[in-house]
Amino acid sequence: MSDFGTESSLRSETYKQGSVGESTFKKRLGIIATCVVGGSLVALYAVTGPFIAPALRKVCLPFVPATRTQIENILKVLKNRSGSLVDIGSGDGRIVVAAAKRGFKAAGFELNPWLVWYSRYKAWREGVHHSTSFYISDLWKVSFSEYSNVVIFGVPQMMEQLEVKLQTELQSSAKVVACRFPFPTWTPDDVAGEGIDTVWVYNAKTFKPHIRNDKDSERQEMP
Repeated sequence: MSDFGTESSLRSETYKQGSVGESTFKKRLGIIATCVVGGSLVALYAVTGPFIAPALRKVCLPFVPATRTQIENILKVLKNRSGSLVDIGSGDGRIVVAAAKRGFKAAGFELNPWLVWYSRYKAWREGVHHSTSFYISDLWKVSFSEYSNVVIFGVPQMMEQLEVKLQTELQSSAKVVACRFPFPTWTPDDVAGEGIDTVWVYNAKTFKPHIRNDKDSERQEMP
């Protein structure tokens, strides 16, 4: 075989090997790209899923952080109160933390686990983790009967249903503070702030007039 023929064969073999190597590299690159994209989508869903899922429910309670003025108004109308406090839809925990600093045994219920974990960290950072509790839970599956002070940042679509729930569960000594939107049929005992910072205060004795203390009932029945 001539030198020219040998050189051509070598070039051809080298070309084939190069093509195979290039094809293998492209396949590996494609697999890596697929893994990166797939992993990114999984990570994106893990982060955004808890935020999106509540919005897919029939009654959506979106996360809208309370303003400093709103928190001040809440604490103002509860300044003569004490005991336990619950924030329904506690978000990043700022109301619960602020209430704990004022002496309340405060708890927050939130459906978004990321916000609950952040709230726990925030309470620890602010030094009130011993007097705060945060739960990952749907508000409709929880009883609020043990709380004497209730704070809610609701939306109009849920307020009527929440009226029924709280009227059934709360003790007659409880107070409810509604932020941004008032309850549709209850009459507030007090109102503080204005605009988006308005808070409405409701006394359970007002919306539960039929509830009487058992001891009072026993006294009335005695001759």
